[in-house]
Amino acid sequence: MLATLLPTGLDSERSILFHQDHLCWVLNCLTPVDKLRRMTTWKSRLAISRNAGSEDDVDESLPNSGLFTATHVPVGEDQQQHVELTQDLAEIFNRAFPGQNPLFPLSMYVNVPSKRILSLRDPTSKMSKSSRDAASRILLTDSASEIESKIRAAVTDSIPGISYDPVHRPGTSNLLTILAACTESDVQEVARTYSSRGRGRLKSDVADAVEELLEGPRSELERIRHEKAYLHEIARKDACKAMAYSDVTMEDVRQRIGLA
Repeated sequence: MLATLLPTGLDSERSILFHQDHLCWVLNCLTPVDKLRRMTTWKSRLAISRNAGSEDDVDESLPNSGLFTATHVPVGEDQQQHVELTQDLAEIFNRAFPGQNPLFPLSMYVNVPSKRILSLRDPTSKMSKSSRDAASRILLTDSASEIESKIRAAVTDSIPGISYDPVHRPGTSNLLTILAACTESDVQEVARTYSSRGRGRLKSDVADAVEELLEGPRSELERIRHEKAYLHEIARKDACKAMAYSDVTMEDVRQRIGLA
């Protein structure tokens, strides 16, 4: 995972990259099940795997942001419910275990430009690494030919022309969103550019744009993925940085809940 993150532009000198496993149990004990049952992600995970891990995976939002008292969380549209749950759990904890000051801030949801990238095979659901259909997603490790094949097979529609209409044309709109994200363009302007062009041209240009965006990071991944000593050193160094922050929060948590 670390070898995959670094080539995307994350700078370990500015960002702290670490494995997080603290605080989740404490917050699971405070999480109302009815709140989880209202979450789309939780329900979809249960449909695939009915075990406690499904709950933990959804309920890790506050451990991830609260442990470091994050105030803003930039995520995709599908993660907004996670941030809202984080706010609810922060309020529950702060009320249940008050101190001189509230421990957890209410993290704000920060919308990112490409709010939701959908599956290439089922544009009614998000693109996901856990999907059973490998053709539904683009991976950093995909070759140029694999990217082209997946985009070419992407589900669209039979409506003439190209237009951005996420409700009635989710597949076509998804390709426009991907192209706009790769070229840092406005999706409506991209749609106008392709309004009189065919889906074949759109798919070809999307595949080219995705390949151009991923070519550099993919090469960097291939370069560093086998440099175990380098990756272990970054993981060790950043774990120390993370613990310098998280240990303070965890000590406060233990004091408040009576486990110190």
